[in-house]
Amino acid sequence: MSAMLPLPADTAPRLAGVLGSSFASLRGLPNDFDLPLASSAVVVLVDGLGAANIQARSGHARFLAARMAKRDVIRTVFPSTTAAAIATFATGRRPGEHGLVGYRVLDAEHDRLVNQLSGWDDGMRPETWQRVPTLFESMREEGIPSYAVGAARYSDSGFTQAVLRGAEYRSAASIADRFAEAERLVSTGGPALVYLYVPELDQAAHAHGWQSDRWLTHLETLDAELADFERRMPRGTGLLVTADHGVIDVPEHRHVFIDAQPELLDGVRHVGGEPRCLSLYFEPGLPEAGRSVVVDRWRVAEGRRSWVLSRQEAIDAGLYGPVVDDAVRSRIGDIVVAARAGIAYYDRREANRQAEAMIGQHGSLSDDETRVPLIRGGVFARN
Repeated sequence: MSAMLPLPADTAPRLAGVLGSSFASLRGLPNDFDLPLASSAVVVLVDGLGAANIQARSGHARFLAARMAKRDVIRTVFPSTTAAAIATFATGRRPGEHGLVGYRVLDAEHDRLVNQLSGWDDGMRPETWQRVPTLFESMREEGIPSYAVGAARYSDSGFTQAVLRGAEYRSAASIADRFAEAERLVSTGGPALVYLYVPELDQAAHAHGWQSDRWLTHLETLDAELADFERRMPRGTGLLVTADHGVIDVPEHRHVFIDAQPELLDGVRHVGGEPRCLSLYFEPGLPEAGRSVVVDRWRVAEGRRSWVLSRQEAIDAGLYGPVVDDAVRSRIGDIVVAARAGIAYYDRREANRQAEAMIGQHGSLSDDETRVPLIRGGVFARN
């Protein structure tokens, strides 16, 4: 195994506990984050807003920065990518259980890579590929209404069906519109849990970088809307703000083209994952000795700037959680290559090379990618 993995303690507060704690707070039950009893709760998940991103731009995010002390930082999942993280948020389970173990993963039954955000079809059905009940389904069984507020284009996507089943989806175009809808939902009088999704910062980061003016504009808009929303919330409502992952910028000169070293791809059938966390899948029938050779080649070539692990090493290290279902194992790369340095891996053999234009990146184990906020407001605010 290459350089020591930066794994948080098993007792570290994690994204997996956020939604379940909010649900428990509506019933006055003990929970992972000691949230008090609330009449309703609003949980805002900001795609691509790490704790380090807030700290670096605190002057443009006064509401968020003022509420985020050291104890208001939690850890997301590995890989630090949207499909895996939001599935964990929505189910309370780690990727090894729910099965969304990355961005592009192997569908072994059909010998293909599948995109777990947008690649849903009859061969990868949401109700079976995502393997566990959602917390929204649990709320429905308890008679507590739950809602997901997001853009209309996500309302009936396969990913939404996989991870948000049990919640009633409400479409709202802008950040301001989503907060207005959340306010309506928690003002009806009965208990409700509202999940509000903000994708704009992640989209701007990918296209322009998180240090761009475009990203900063979205941050300022979000911060202002949060501050105003907290002032308007009905008394007794709890507010949490978290994220699926942080973002780092990777300039073009830090791109690493794996096809430039053809020997690294000998014995590799599929290159999945994403630029900062590759999942490499062996050719079927490659003998164990051949597999070891491929792993060793990758360690020699990339071990100075990435963590290079076999599938079993990654599982034994607990990267995908303490439990990995047998049906999920084949989705995890035979080799996992997680960037330590500020690089991104690409394969120029890909038919679609649009991903090379992305600036903002995530997926690996760095603090900037895995440390996310858990900011409290309303009845959840710290005294």
